[in-house]
Amino acid sequence: MMKTTSARLILACALSFALSLPATAQTKISVAAAADLHGVLDRIIETYNSEHPGVQIDVVYGSSGNLTTQIEQGAPFDVFFSADSDFPERLVRNGKAVGKPLQYAEGHIVLWSASMDLKGVTVQQLTQPRFTRIAIANPAHAPYGKRSEQALRAAGVWDAVQPKIVMGENIAQTAQFIRSGNAQIGFVAESFARSPEAKGSYVVVPTSMYQPLKQSFVLTQHGANAALAKDFMAYVQGSKARAVFVQYGFYVPEIAAPVH
Repeated sequence: MMKTTSARLILACALSFALSLPATAQTKISVAAAADLHGVLDRIIETYNSEHPGVQIDVVYGSSGNLTTQIEQGAPFDVFFSADSDFPERLVRNGKAVGKPLQYAEGHIVLWSASMDLKGVTVQQLTQPRFTRIAIANPAHAPYGKRSEQALRAAGVWDAVQPKIVMGENIAQTAQFIRSGNAQIGFVAESFARSPEAKGSYVVVPTSMYQPLKQSFVLTQHGANAALAKDFMAYVQGSKARAVFVQYGFYVPEIAAPVH
């Protein structure tokens, strides 16, 4: 009888302890994120993990368009960070995300080269013979690629540079083309050019040449009841995370609303 009473007491204490743990303790979420966020989001997650031991946040990086399609087809992501607000809004319209997408940053495109000095180089000059291979992300599903095309068209050189273009699946692959020398120059997110491991030089493409890159995130239908997902989204809107975005060249808008 004594052993039975002790066992029940231990079980009751264990249950009480478990219920007292924060909602985010010992939990795991999966995040889909635009490729331009690779460096910045990794750093934010590292800081978040240091403040929330036992939490696991797995991230899959890719083009916003492809990730949107995956979520629509049932991929079990809890949070989606897009490089373009249009994609999270599409998920909400299609019942694949909940709430209102929130803008976490505004991105910028730059011309970057790992081997050339780009001081004074403009988009208009890409027709010059010295630029033989120009890398951009696929405009069909990569927001940074779409803005790159817009900049080339605004400069009046889109048709002229077609034979030179090397197209990446997303902005990360585009950066790899430049880093490896498969392209002399290319359009990438400023976050890549400003990352600690980036070499070479870059020039900022005037924002007047392309539609603003308003980057938003949203809670997916899969993550609608995930307390950790909501907590992490709120953390991304906090001062520590915002400082990391700024360090990587993003403009950070005023917070629109908290995540509930």
